[in-house]
Amino acid sequence: MPGNSQRKGSVRKTAKKPTAGSGGRVRRGLEGKGPTPKAKDRPYHQAHKAAKRAEKSQQRKPKRRTTGDAEWIAGRNPVVEALREGVPVNGLYVAEGAERDGRLREAFRLASERGISLLEVTKTELDRMTGGAVHQGLAARIPAYEYAHPDDLLDRAQELGEPPLVVALDQVTDPRNLGAAIRSAAAFGAHGVVIPERRAAGMTAAAWKTSAGAAARIPVAQTVNLVRQLKSYQEAGCMVVGLAADGDVSLPALELADGPLVIVVGSEGDGLSRLVAETCDQLVSIPMANQVESLNAGVAASVALYAVAQART
Repeated sequence: MPGNSQRKGSVRKTAKKPTAGSGGRVRRGLEGKGPTPKAKDRPYHQAHKAAKRAEKSQQRKPKRRTTGDAEWIAGRNPVVEALREGVPVNGLYVAEGAERDGRLREAFRLASERGISLLEVTKTELDRMTGGAVHQGLAARIPAYEYAHPDDLLDRAQELGEPPLVVALDQVTDPRNLGAAIRSAAAFGAHGVVIPERRAAGMTAAAWKTSAGAAARIPVAQTVNLVRQLKSYQEAGCMVVGLAADGDVSLPALELADGPLVIVVGSEGDGLSRLVAETCDQLVSIPMANQVESLNAGVAASVALYAVAQART
């Protein structure tokens, strides 16, 4: 009621006074926000989305793999042979008080010529480094091998302006056969060798030595799934030929030699695995006399590569 100032709600409230210093906030609100971001930096722009897709695609491409830790070649004869064949060596280790014979002196000379460091360690230390191997007072340390990506082999052929020629090994577990195949691939103009990541020989010291240094001149690629990689090569325009004792085509009659080609070599005992054989465009046999059942993988690769090289000349 009028005049009843004690009644709740009867007093008229006045407007709030402006907060002190509010003018600064107003000025900041009117300031510019800087230059407009580039298209690729704006989350909802097509250029930004395209850059993200390219980044994800690059991440999906497998990185080059290595053999892991460095390996050791132990023993005087193996070390000297490795040095003669040009196997890459990080360092030469000799046990204190080791007897100086002709092999040790030759190892020292070869290491000096190649600029390889020579270190003297105790016999106990050399035992530990080589895992208790019979080293005879001498051991060489070789670096971990860096595998190429399988696609790099096709890129190498393109750079040389040549039809691709790739050797793929299926279930080859002997590193000496791997080394021999690498040596033949280098000798007959192949652009690289592909091996599976599992259940197959890798680039160990034995493979390096058997390759006679060819592994330093030709790339070796590793793949997680050989069948999938062969299909990828087919999609890139290569014909895939598998060597098999019961092949439909004899090697001398192979008509695919002068085009993009992948030669698949299986193990001596089991040959090609079923899925690999089914993936091949042709199965090719190597004619042999005297009822010889099969050749080891290294020899078979050499014979096939020679025939292809002859057809390409």
